This record gives sequence, structure tokens and C-alpha cells, in this order.
Amino acid sequence: MSGAATIDAVLHPPARLQIAAALSRADQIDFATLREILEVSDSVLSKHLSALTDAGYVKITKAKMDGRQRTWASFTRAGTSAFAAHMAALRELVASAETAAADTAAAPAESG
Repeated sequence: MSGAATIDAVLHPPARLQIAAALSRADQIDFATLREILEVSDSVLSKHLSALTDAGYVKITKAKMDGRQRTWASFTRAGTSAFAAHMAALRELVASAETAAADTAAAPAESG
């Protein structure tokens, strides 16, 4: 890798990457929907959302709807930028790995 793009340690865990991918396609997503997408418990989702919120990547909003308290998550501007940069770093990593694999496949076999 050229070092231009950096893997984001906050976004890198699979559950957080799934949350970020979902949030990148919507203005906001309610807690229950995120829990269904990730197929995790409330406590696991809450822990990951807290980490993203602490990093400034996600904003949590609570509001009453149908007489019940609902929790909504949305990307902040920093979160949107961080996710874009993380995806660029992943694409760069994949491209580098593909190049190395192609170079290895094209190299003559050593006889021993």
C-alpha cells in the first residue's frame, strides 16, 4: 500500500463495518433494524454504536414513536468521511494483494 489511505481501527471490526455500510445508504436507521441487519443482541449492537458515537462517527437520537421510545442512528459528517476513507484503504489493500498474487502467479517456478 502506498500509505495514502489508512485502515480505520474504529470502523474495521466486522459489526461496525456492517453498521457503517448500512448507515451510508440511509439518513438514519432505527436500532431494531440495525439489530436485524447485524443479527446481534441488543447489548452487542449498543456496544458497537457506543464505540462509533465515542469516535464522533455516529449520532444517536431518541424519540417517541407510536407511544414507545425509539433509538435512531445516523452518520455524522466525520463518520461519512471516515467510512469513505476506510473503504478507499480497503480497495487499495485489495488492489495491492491482487497485484502481488498476479506477480506470484506469473513468476517462473523455482526448481529445487
